[in-house]
This record gives sequence, C-alpha cells and structure tokens, in this order.
Amino acid sequence: MNTLVQNEGVIRLAAFAGVFLAMAALEVFMEERPLTVPRAARWRRHGGLLLVNSLLVRLLFPAGAVGAAVYAERHGLGILRVVELPPWMLAAGAFVLLDFLLWLQHVVFHAVPRLFALHQVHHADRDFDASLGIRFHPLEMILSMVLKAAMVLLIGAPAPVVVLFEIGLSATSIFNHANVRLPGPLDRVLRVFVVTPAMHRIHHSEAPADMNTNFGFNLPWWDYLCGTYRGAAAAPIVVGMPQYAQETTQSLLWMLALPFRSGPVRAYEPAARAENARLPMIEAAAGPS
Repeated sequence: MNTLVQNEGVIRLAAFAGVFLAMAALEVFMEERPLTVPRAARWRRHGGLLLVNSLLVRLLFPAGAVGAAVYAERHGLGILRVVELPPWMLAAGAFVLLDFLLWLQHVVFHAVPRLFALHQVHHADRDFDASLGIRFHPLEMILSMVLKAAMVLLIGAPAPVVVLFEIGLSATSIFNHANVRLPGPLDRVLRVFVVTPAMHRIHHSEAPADMNTNFGFNLPWWDYLCGTYRGAAAAPIVVGMPQYAQETTQSLLWMLALPFRSGPVRAYEPAARAENARLPMIEAAAGPS
C-alpha cells in the first residue's frame, strides 16, 4: 500500500494512458457517430488543456488529495474514524462516499450559474469522444481539487483508497466519454455498476431536460436514487450547447477564455424545470432565480 501511495502519479498516468489508448482503438472500430472535428486536432487541443491543468494542480497542490488523506490519517480526522471499522469497511465506505460527494459537486456545478460558467467548457464541445473526458477548465480543476481535499478530510478516507478512487475516476471519465456503440445487452449490464458512454452521452445533449440528468462519472447509483437518471434521451441527441454551435474551431485559447467571455451562464432555463420534474436536488442547490 505504501508503494501505491508513493508512486501515485506514475500509476495514475499509466492507467490513464492504457484506458485512453484502449478507448481510442475501440472508437475506430465501434464508432457511435462521426466527429465534426478531426480526431488529431481534438487530441492536440484537449491534450494542451490537460497539460495546463496538470501543471497548475501539481504546482498549487503538490500532494493533492492523497496528501489530505495522509494528513487525516495522522490526525485521526474524518467521520469514518469516529468508530472503529474493519479495514475493508472503512475502504468501501470511503470510496462510496467520495463518489457520492463528487456526484453532488457535479450537480451543484450545473445548478450555480457562476460555477457552470467554468463547467460549460466541458459541455460546449460539439463532439463526444474519449478526449472529452479530459476537457475541463483549469479553474474548475483547481476548485475541484480544493473540494476533493475537503471531502477526503471530512470522510477520513485512507490514502490507498484515495489513490484507487483517483485512478478509477480518470479511467471511467475516459470510458464514459468514448465515442463507442456498445451492444445493447452489454450496456444494460454495465450501467448497473458503472456509467456507460450511452448513459453519459445523454448528459451532453444540448437539450436542458437531458443535460440535467445522468450526472454520474463513476458509479451510476446516485442518479438512480435521486431521480436524475434518464435511460433514453427525450429527443435525438445533439451534443454541445446551442449558443456555441457555430464555434467549430474551439482552440485551447478559446476554451481558456470562455468563462470570462460569457460570464455567469444558466445551466438550464425555467421552461426546462417544468419539462423535467426529476430535478429536486438541482432546484434546492440553485436557490431562487
């Protein structure tokens, strides 16, 4: 376990590269829909954004969420440490709680306009492929790391669990953004345990009633339990956001500038609230209009 924690960066990079290459290969043979922007151009832009994010996060948070876990363990912090739990129960509980809190964070980023101004960089893409799983604005990544460290301290998650959670999160983010068409029976079985591309593609629809469903990145259970799951899109899926439909060349600089150019953005319009009645948690987080 100490080796896992000490080599966290290398292990995460290897896992990410392996899953990304596997999904990229599947996209060639099992493509769901043609891309509007050539894959090589998308990889360059999104890879540049990943490089900026990685450098900034490592510079500002050298130890990351794992460092927060080590601190919590040394000082006995976290709700899971209030009572003595078997190691397996502590590990399982920490993993599940982390995933729930990350799901809740995603809901809030859709509900609060100033947060969605950052998150829209992820949703503005007119295509849907594995590289979309790394397309996030640097300020969103920094804020997410702060929140994740706070979650780890609140829970008292063990450092090895945090490493495994981070590996799983990056792997599933690549997987569920992949431009692949899985066989129907396989998709139905997988979505019991993990968010599948077909499930998450609905979340990237430009229709607000669809965009505000299927928030899960890793485990799909929270959408099932909280009424934000949608098994099929309400209409044929058009990926992206309509206000950026003509922005076909979404360069690295365009993505970096987007939140400041657009200002606060509504994740959904009032009409969408009546259309999709399964958003009670979003309504509560958003507050009065």
